[in-house]
Amino acid sequence: MIMTAVSFLLGLILCSLFGVPYIDMLKKKMIGQYIKDVAPESHAQKEGTPTTGGVFIVAAIIMASAIVLSLAQKMSTTALIAIMSLIFYTLAGFQDDYIKIKGKGNDGLTPRGKLFRQIAIALLPTIALITSNDAACNFAIGHYTLHLGWLYPFLAVFIITGASNAYNLTDGLDGLAAGCGVSAFLACSVISMLMGDTDLAIISASVAGALVGFLLYNKPKAQVFMGDTGSLAIGGLLGTIAVLGKFELLLALCGGIFVIEALSVIIQVTSFKTTGKRVFKMAPIHHHFEKLGWSEKKIVIIFSVLSFVFSLGAVLIFKLFY
Repeated sequence: MIMTAVSFLLGLILCSLFGVPYIDMLKKKMIGQYIKDVAPESHAQKEGTPTTGGVFIVAAIIMASAIVLSLAQKMSTTALIAIMSLIFYTLAGFQDDYIKIKGKGNDGLTPRGKLFRQIAIALLPTIALITSNDAACNFAIGHYTLHLGWLYPFLAVFIITGASNAYNLTDGLDGLAAGCGVSAFLACSVISMLMGDTDLAIISASVAGALVGFLLYNKPKAQVFMGDTGSLAIGGLLGTIAVLGKFELLLALCGGIFVIEALSVIIQVTSFKTTGKRVFKMAPIHHHFEKLGWSEKKIVIIFSVLSFVFSLGAVLIFKLFY
């Protein structure tokens, strides 16, 4: 418990400290975000805001996790796999951001290229898990356990890749992805601690702390965006922790907002392709509420509160049924 609190505080402090010099560097290099023409009109003012802020978030997470894991003597293989997955997702996201910046547009990696990288990285924790744990292919539903056998690796890759994409879709308003991510990772930390996975609890706490530190710079009006460098990596880590910690089903509740955001896109695309009609004014769903006239700040606050409620519900369900 003490070490997870230390990890949270260290992640917060380090991210806060790293932000100033990194943002200054981005401004000097004129590295800013390009806004899609299809984005809501109010987003035009975000043009040129420094991006790739995920670099200093991830740096804070890795440093905080490494320090606390070493102090707690919990630097396990599982922890190393989680950190390695985070690094690889960060590199994939940075490549996407770099292409956008170099091309002075909003077209980075192709959807197929991005998905290929996400799946390839998701294989790392999946293979590591199923080769080191005889019960890895079990899927817990409360007190009941399903043995999925060879189907489980496909499910694990789907969960990790889906979490990475869902978090990426949520990163569309100042403070939204970070604000919702804080409660999701705190829930993961508590659940991991209750399961005895102190290593994953420490890493999750460091992410929550780093996201709080990032909010100092990303709250409306944002001084920096995390970019795909941050959103792909943090989302991928969220899915990785749930898979390695064997609480995959609870991830749907911990990351309830991310699931809703992803589903809104799936529903919108499916409806338009099959009927020619749109269910939402715009997807992901946070843009729908923008189109309804909600302020960006109102959406971020409401979604963040809902994320906290979902995350609290996940912890309570774990306590009652697992």
